[in-house]
Amino acid sequence: MSFFDKIKEGLRKTKESTASGLNAVMANFRAVDEELLQELEDAMVLADMGAYTASECVDELRRRAKLANLKDGDAVRDALCDILSSKMAQNNGLMLDTKPSVILVVGVNGVGKTTTIGKLGQKLTQEGKKVLFAAADTFRAAAADQLTIWAQRCGADIVRHAEGADPSAVIFDALTAAKARGADVVICDTAGRLHNKQNLMNELAKMNRVIDREAPNCSRETLLVLDATTGQNALTQADAFNEAAKLTGVVVTKLDGTAKGGIAIHISSRLSVPVKFIGVGEKADDLLPFDAREFVRAFFA
Repeated sequence: MSFFDKIKEGLRKTKESTASGLNAVMANFRAVDEELLQELEDAMVLADMGAYTASECVDELRRRAKLANLKDGDAVRDALCDILSSKMAQNNGLMLDTKPSVILVVGVNGVGKTTTIGKLGQKLTQEGKKVLFAAADTFRAAAADQLTIWAQRCGADIVRHAEGADPSAVIFDALTAAKARGADVVICDTAGRLHNKQNLMNELAKMNRVIDREAPNCSRETLLVLDATTGQNALTQADAFNEAAKLTGVVVTKLDGTAKGGIAIHISSRLSVPVKFIGVGEKADDLLPFDAREFVRAFFA
């Protein structure tokens, strides 16, 4: 299955629910008038693109339609796809230029952080990088065991402590081990921090201080994992984590399980933070590098 087809299949529920609505609007296309624009805006809101993002996109479509005198339905659809993709922050991939580089993975409980780390570790090892996992989620029972299974599966090293240990101590030992073993990338799991719990956010800040001290010049990514099925709650989480952790990217999981995949567009647009990966299935190769234009094309396909 091609890259585009994997995205298209992963967005099947979204397409069946929302893209079909957009396409139904376009099927009755006669002219770019206010009725059409309102119907398009409503369809985008229903896709979880958010009222603000949908309104901005429709305003831009109205402007382009006048400037370019758009009269053809396909031209309007192409213009809307271009507007939507341009609203998202550009994904330039992971910045992993130092040895070691560090990826800190954050997010609330149940979004798929540990699974995402495992899939990401497998991708990087397949690219020839030596990967080390830091099992710094010491609060969830069996979290380290789950990560150990992924490490064995993809050939990564792992540093883990006993359940309930200080997460920052795990990060410290992982960075020490990475330098000693010549690891290329350290991927740090973290506990499922609730975005409204200040003490847990303080713990996240403590981890970052350890990284600053032990690997001050390393390339660093802070990735927030979000569950697409939570809809607009994902944006609330993203706002809080971005304020606390200075996010460099977002991973949107479970897009294959929702009819409202437009949340990926909304989050990237509102936060000006790129979506780096999307999850469209359970297999390791179902974690796909995000391409805004391909995503929007699949969205409307």
